[in-house]
Amino acid sequence: MIPVNIKNETSKLITVVLGIAENFGGIPLVEDCYDPKSIEHVQAGTFPNSKSCVDQINEFFEVLEKYNVNILRPKNIYGINQIFTRDIAFVIENKLILPNIIKDRVEELTAISFILDQVNTCNILKTPSNVRVEGGDVIVCNDHIFVGYSEKDDFDKYIVSRTNRLAINFLSQNFPQKEVKGFELNKSDINARNNALHLDCCFQPIGRDKAIIHKAGFKRPEDIEYLTNYFGAENLIEIDTDEMYNMNANVFSISEKVIVSDRNFTSLNYKLKQYGFTVEEISYSEIGKMSGLLRCSTMPLIRR
Repeated sequence: MIPVNIKNETSKLITVVLGIAENFGGIPLVEDCYDPKSIEHVQAGTFPNSKSCVDQINEFFEVLEKYNVNILRPKNIYGINQIFTRDIAFVIENKLILPNIIKDRVEELTAISFILDQVNTCNILKTPSNVRVEGGDVIVCNDHIFVGYSEKDDFDKYIVSRTNRLAINFLSQNFPQKEVKGFELNKSDINARNNALHLDCCFQPIGRDKAIIHKAGFKRPEDIEYLTNYFGAENLIEIDTDEMYNMNANVFSISEKVIVSDRNFTSLNYKLKQYGFTVEEISYSEIGKMSGLLRCSTMPLIRR
């Protein structure tokens, strides 16, 4: 059995599910895309091919292997994009949550069924049918659970709204010992630079007391103030609109000291090194063309 255990985003990583890109279905039609950045790259003829994605994920795999992480992979389903494992399931404490995801992605769950079978059934939570949440919107931070969400008007309006207020209620009920804090995000189905697809596209804790943040991703000024007070202004690394667009917030922590980042994030990587982090730099920009990056393509199951 797998004793799932996640208390934060930065403790030493023991076991993780890493996405795969073999046979991911090729270039989609514009009408089959469900985020504006993918649409941009389809229209521009720059949407990534399977080989480039496989090569970049393999580079990530090698870094995880270097740090002795136990790496699990989904079973390959032909024609299905299985890169972004974070959104189809996620772990909080000793519970693995299975959310109601958009219908285009339901088949991805069958590819990790052999992993789910190794988790004690009493440690699996299935969300009710009216609760919508994706793992990219849920960030576990010790005594807090931070949740990016959309109120009903935005949730009904935007395809890119993936998590609703009912998800906050669900998490509060199931984790009463945690402070569940919701942050309403700015959304756009047509402009990727104005769209925080998930919370981890505009915010992520790193180390013990720091965080990366793109303030314009948040709809309410009081939420930015909350995070500033929580971490301290001196511990926030701010990224601009272009950096958010290129997924600078979506790095991945192997431990409190080691962060995997895209080598193109020159400014961010410099700052991280100045703070004393070991930065494992890899090429991951092809994955980023689909509005996800390093955190999105991992589903941590156990951190020490």
